[in-house]
Amino acid sequence: MLLKSVVSVGVLSACITLSAFADADTQVQVQASEIAKQERALDNSFFQQQVQQSMSPGRTVRTLIGHYPQSATSIVDIALDLYPERYKEIIHSAVSALPSSAEDIVTIAVNKGITECESIVEAAIKAEPSYVSFVATAAANASPEDFNDILRVAVMTEPDSADKIVQHMATSFPEKIAEILSNTIKHVPLVGEYIVDALLAVFPNKAEEVVSVAVRESSADRQQIERIIATALDAGVTQIDVTRFASMGGATDAEITAGVGHSGQASQPEQVPPID
Repeated sequence: MLLKSVVSVGVLSACITLSAFADADTQVQVQASEIAKQERALDNSFFQQQVQQSMSPGRTVRTLIGHYPQSATSIVDIALDLYPERYKEIIHSAVSALPSSAEDIVTIAVNKGITECESIVEAAIKAEPSYVSFVATAAANASPEDFNDILRVAVMTEPDSADKIVQHMATSFPEKIAEILSNTIKHVPLVGEYIVDALLAVFPNKAEEVVSVAVRESSADRQQIERIIATALDAGVTQIDVTRFASMGGATDAEITAGVGHSGQASQPEQVPPID
């Protein structure tokens, strides 16, 4: 009898467990079905009807994404197909309504080839500046041939975030570090030291490339060279290596000496031997 009871309890427990899994599976299926219904409902004719009522594709995109955030990419896809000439309005509204979808939205727009890639990037960045690094990287992945134009637009649109943009882009495209650094300093030269600091924090083993390229691209601003040298030293690069790398980039002995003098290393007090 005891064995039968134990078996009965075990069977009941198993049934309950299976029932719970079945209920969870059913719930997932219901949710998937609801999403599918929404996707089907968001067709071209429905979108056009909404635009007629709101008198604006952008306003329609914002409203629909507010109601169906999980269908944001489908909404943008339809909107860009119907109103490609209104891409700036559509991208701005979509990114503003759901910033976390910025990368997907930019990728869709770039893949459609509705306009120049850099125009799409600029529209997305202006909609949500805090996502500039993700927008630039997504666009570069979708259109690698426009890499330099994408980087240029990103750092010129948000120069205060140039160090973050460069760090994120370099992490995604480590083989392009020199290219990223060179083009960034060319377009926003005053951020050279911050870019060097950002890159050395992630790529300490790339100090030779980072310092030499940064110094070379900053030749028009000799004081910038001194700050770059000081930054590299403060980032942990040895004085011997910084001197060699900076010389490779074209820095003079006077600039290297001045850079060393401006670094945190120069401000550290000398170690006084203990008195016996």
